[in-house]
Amino acid sequence: MTKPDIRALLFDVFGTVVDWRASIVGEGLAMNRRLGIDVDWEVFADRWRGMYQPAMERVRTGERPWTILDVLHRESLDTLLPEFGLDHLDEPARDRLNRVWHRLRPWPDAAAGLARMKETRVIATCSNGNVSLVVNMARFSSLPWDMVLGAEVTRHYKPQPGAYLESARMLGLAPEQCCMVAAHNSDLVAAEALGLATAFVPRPTEYGPDQDFDLVAENDYTYVATDFIDLAEQLEG
Repeated sequence: MTKPDIRALLFDVFGTVVDWRASIVGEGLAMNRRLGIDVDWEVFADRWRGMYQPAMERVRTGERPWTILDVLHRESLDTLLPEFGLDHLDEPARDRLNRVWHRLRPWPDAAAGLARMKETRVIATCSNGNVSLVVNMARFSSLPWDMVLGAEVTRHYKPQPGAYLESARMLGLAPEQCCMVAAHNSDLVAAEALGLATAFVPRPTEYGPDQDFDLVAENDYTYVATDFIDLAEQLEG
């Protein structure tokens, strides 16, 4: 079988590269200790993430003008805080908590795997995160991106076609020369429909120990790997 001519790897970030849930829970537990409160941060993280797609959908449908993810996250946070008895948090505390998304920690294989793939291909984000969020996260977690692409750059939230196609165009590449890497079947199905190669890397605890979806590849993707090191090896093979 002829290997595809992949020049660039486009990565989903939240869940695929970084463990957003454990990162939020860790910061929340530190807040519990610092403020003497008792918030269930696992439930909080799940509720906050659950507001993510509905917030973006209002932008996708044109119900509201283009709005970056930092703003959407903050609006969701302000809505959520009273449910957990945190409506007393002042502006600096709210801003710091909202910026936890800038400080997400990578999965154990992520940084090393990305560095290895960077040796042979361009590696770029194709994330719904805004540019400052992704750049700050990269610096915080030593993620060696060549380029930050995705929603804010293309003005499209995945799975809108423009998020993928404009990212490829900005790299001067045809869709088939790019490979979308994600832990989410829906992301890869959308990219594949546009002609991109695809790579599924499962993150079976992204949503906690009881996750029951996105555990296996649900389509015949170009690559299926156990982690980023395995994917790097397959790309080198």
